[in-house]
Amino acid sequence: MALKKRDGGLVYSSEQGRMCPGCSRPQKECACAGEQTAPPSDGVVRVSRQTKGRKGKGVTLIIGVPLDAAGLKALATRLKQQCGSGGSVKAGIIEIQGDHCDLLVAELKKQGWTVKRAGG
Repeated sequence: MALKKRDGGLVYSSEQGRMCPGCSRPQKECACAGEQTAPPSDGVVRVSRQTKGRKGKGVTLIIGVPLDAAGLKALATRLKQQCGSGGSVKAGIIEIQGDHCDLLVAELKKQGWTVKRAGG
């Protein structure tokens, strides 16, 4: 028995288990998991504040850090500890809860990045 997604891709096979939506192979043999690289960057890390889509709650966004997924996650963990706040990494963008732009700009400059404050 096999379930299919609406666009025709195989989701689950009773023989092989869960299937990867990207390469249509079993998740244990997934070829696309190792392909993820750092997004292209111009070498400038941008720090901005945003409230859009968050019911008025502000978050600080860090965009343009030229690191892979594991490096971004480690950097986000250090920055969250520095700010004493929560956050996450989504699609190559580090989100830190609250308005910590000035603190994060200073911390990223100490680490040797070229940092700009973006958006008002």
